[in-house]
Amino acid sequence: MQQHVLIIENGEGNLELIAKLVRRAGLTPVGATSLTEGKARFSQNVPETFLCAIVAYSLPDAPHGQAIDFTASAYIPTIATTETLDNATRDKVLERDVVDYIPKENSQNYDYLSRLISRLEKNKSTGVLVVSTNRVLRSRTISLLQRHNFVAFESLTANDAMQQLSGHQNIRLVITDNTLPDMTGTKFVAFLRKSFSKEQLAIMGVAGGQGMLMSAHFIKSGANDFLRIPYCHEEFLCRVMQNVEYIESVEEIRRVANTDYLTGLPNRRHFFYTVTVQHQSLSEDHALALIDLDFFKSINDTHGHDAGDIVLKAMAALIEFYFPDEIISRFGGEEFCIYMPNTPLDEACERLDDFRKVVEAEVIKLPTTDIKVTCSIGVCGARTQRVDKLLSSADKQLYAAKNNGRNQVMCEQPDTSSTEQASLL
Repeated sequence: MQQHVLIIENGEGNLELIAKLVRRAGLTPVGATSLTEGKARFSQNVPETFLCAIVAYSLPDAPHGQAIDFTASAYIPTIATTETLDNATRDKVLERDVVDYIPKENSQNYDYLSRLISRLEKNKSTGVLVVSTNRVLRSRTISLLQRHNFVAFESLTANDAMQQLSGHQNIRLVITDNTLPDMTGTKFVAFLRKSFSKEQLAIMGVAGGQGMLMSAHFIKSGANDFLRIPYCHEEFLCRVMQNVEYIESVEEIRRVANTDYLTGLPNRRHFFYTVTVQHQSLSEDHALALIDLDFFKSINDTHGHDAGDIVLKAMAALIEFYFPDEIISRFGGEEFCIYMPNTPLDEACERLDDFRKVVEAEVIKLPTTDIKVTCSIGVCGARTQRVDKLLSSADKQLYAAKNNGRNQVMCEQPDTSSTEQASLL
């Protein structure tokens, strides 16, 4: 469903500027220059399609925030814009249920607005856990988070919070005060750091009336950030955004580092990490396969390297589809690798030969023609805890498949002292 953003701005110039930011975020702007027009444009669309509204505090037919009241009453997350920075206007805006407000004084504020729009969509799948026995603090914090579309969780104790973290893998930020009934907030932070690094989970400590010392205690215990109570609405949301974006940035760096840029499959580095860390004790019944496209160089020479890229992407898509529960990787060039835990060698070889037939039958569409490709596969099922030995044996089988005429699967039996090869064809 296409997401819309309702924009009610005082002037065509402001309206078009914000509409550009909305389109840049991949959303559809629905614009108006008055409250009356805004109500009409809103009624012409399905309410559930609106991600948020960006509304000027002062409009010709709504000079005192009546347009904000309209969008808030329609349960649309609302970002207010103002022409001035005076405290009176700010207080009038923030007494309403707005996500945030943006003074239209410089380009940096518009950059912040652009980030905010993007965040409102991302936050729908981002969890934040609030840990406190202070009902007022907990309720206010949850309310602010929900205005930003965060998935908000709450706990009264450190023990319950740890259970929440275990049950909800989407939690990226924990906000905790220091007066928990089962342990202090600083001890809770230190305990969390035994399981989660600062790059995996952001933690923000909150406290009031305890001087500057408490902030140091929280940071030294492993918190990413600290906020003093009572906190400012804008500062709270800015800090939450910064901490969540930090975790997401690290996740993105890891994803890029572990992903093959062309096919989107995990790369060789990630393959070794996953097999050796997640499968520290390799199962007795397992198999490792190396898959190599036949005569791939001739595809590049005949049709060009762009065609070769299309073929590699098609091969990667087939591997992802037919081996959804296995550990897969592009090893480089036209070579792919599959590790199949808890899979007897005979079963693995049968599945891989079925896959080979699928590849042989697949028609790959190039810009100027259609082509077919074949692949050779070497498989090893040796009972070893060393991935390098599995790879070395599978590589020998792959070499044998190539020498034996290509487009076939060669398997090494796991229980022989001398190398035995069995062709499935």
